[in-house]
Amino acid sequence: MKFLQPYIRKHWKMFCIAVLFLTFEAICDLLQPTILSKIIDVGVAQNQMDYVLRMGGLMLLITLFGAISASLRSIIASKVSQKFAAELRVDLFRKIQSLSFENIDQFERASLITRLTNDVTQVQNFVNGLMRIFVKAPLICIGSLIMAVRLNMQLSVVLIVVVPLVAIFILLNMKIGFPFFVRVQQALDRVNLVMREYLSGVRVVKAFNRFDVEVEKFDQANQEFRARSTTAMRVMSVISPQIALVVNLGIIAVLWIGGWRVDQGQMQVGHIIAFINYMTQILFSLMMISMIFNMFVRARASAERIDEVFMQHNTMTWSETTKTATTAKGRVDFENVSFAYAGTSGDPVLKSLTFSCLPGQTIGIIGSTGAGKSSLIHLIPRFYDTTSGTVRVNGEDVRQWDPKKLREKIAIVPQKTVLFSGSVLQNIRYGKEDATPQEVEDAAKIAEAHSFIMASPEGYESRIGQGGVNFSGGQKQRLSIARALVRQPEILILDDCTSAVDVATEANIKAALKTYASGLTCLLIAQRITSVMDADRILVLDDGEIVGMGTHEELMLNCTVYQEIFQSQLGKEMDKHVAGR
Repeated sequence: MKFLQPYIRKHWKMFCIAVLFLTFEAICDLLQPTILSKIIDVGVAQNQMDYVLRMGGLMLLITLFGAISASLRSIIASKVSQKFAAELRVDLFRKIQSLSFENIDQFERASLITRLTNDVTQVQNFVNGLMRIFVKAPLICIGSLIMAVRLNMQLSVVLIVVVPLVAIFILLNMKIGFPFFVRVQQALDRVNLVMREYLSGVRVVKAFNRFDVEVEKFDQANQEFRARSTTAMRVMSVISPQIALVVNLGIIAVLWIGGWRVDQGQMQVGHIIAFINYMTQILFSLMMISMIFNMFVRARASAERIDEVFMQHNTMTWSETTKTATTAKGRVDFENVSFAYAGTSGDPVLKSLTFSCLPGQTIGIIGSTGAGKSSLIHLIPRFYDTTSGTVRVNGEDVRQWDPKKLREKIAIVPQKTVLFSGSVLQNIRYGKEDATPQEVEDAAKIAEAHSFIMASPEGYESRIGQGGVNFSGGQKQRLSIARALVRQPEILILDDCTSAVDVATEANIKAALKTYASGLTCLLIAQRITSVMDADRILVLDDGEIVGMGTHEELMLNCTVYQEIFQSQLGKEMDKHVAGR
């Protein structure tokens, strides 16, 4: 995995130190059976108590040294793995932030959350294990084999049969198990997705009493996750008993052969005990190796999912040279622009749009649901690139702008209001980090938010719950407008941001905006025709095409779609009032 290389270069020294202490620990474990055999064959057999005490003391010293090495290894391993995981999460989060919407749309949001949390944890556990048992197990296995062969060549014949069989089982375990754990992580994505949807729409669920439906959806996702996890663990667990069986049969063979050779006077009892200890160590290490491969399979599946994000190349490119405005600040030009979302089939969302927004103008954009209004304004800050044609800001193609510098000139109030946990002041300053208290207050007043903010005992320090749950829809929209206004942008985009605001408050906001927005370009998307009627120009969209452009009076004369919208929203009401007189 290429994404691991920077972390390897950064942490390899501490990793090697941990492995060094681990090696000391393994050597201490390997020396014990040999010393024990000497105690039995020399000290006990010849009744030399001084030799027993001396060698026993040596075993204690070796054990103490091994324990100290193990403690230091554990401390270093924990520190390195935790630091690695923290850095990986931050880098992965930064990578996600740096991707274009087109890149992000390739992943489900719940899947990105799982990759950032559970998948990173799986890789972290594997890295931690590498510095604990994952390196120690092969060292113990190889060391025990060498010590056993040196101890008794005849008994080593058993190992020639046991070790290859175990190696085959481990390889089968890894090859068969990998696809199962990929599916386990996908099932976990589904659990996160269902939970995320429920938390986002909890008010709707409660309003319609759809608890049973949501519980059923979660139960299905949870049962699928359980089933896939059970299947994966069942497949992996089949191998371990087979390894234990093979090694235990080897121990039985060693006891049988060793007992026969002791009767023949060709072998000492201490050799058999030491050899069995080495066989036990081999059994333990092989079981650990089997567990290592189980964790490796899971970590590999998670690492590949993380790598999928890191391998994403931002679809947006731009010139590194700084662009200077060639036209008046705040000008927006659409030149024969067409746009379709990646991965979709059928007609483009926008078709051959050509128009200009001049500095100081307020451009209203109206049309039926699905006409492409929001898609249109997403092209200005370059959330997406056009399929064909050119969008220009200040006379420059937006594809030549550094997106960061481009978006510094633009403020957007999105259709879906988003507030962050924290204070009201922090949320408004999200638009301009260094905004003064006076600038924040002025923006709030224009957005008609100052009054309800000051009605709270804590004022601008009032806390906002997650997603703004403690504010009404209209209040959240007004806070979002204040956040955009405090930025003092060249281009202000309001995407149907007063839908939850009453008509009187909306009129006050529009009146204040006329003064505030006198020097900037303002694009106003609205469903209510009254919101755009007094705009300098109105753009009428229908099925992704411009079907009308002009003032309210001009469109009432020559645009059928605009006339239909007017009639559906205001004409019938006016007719009723006339008929009632």
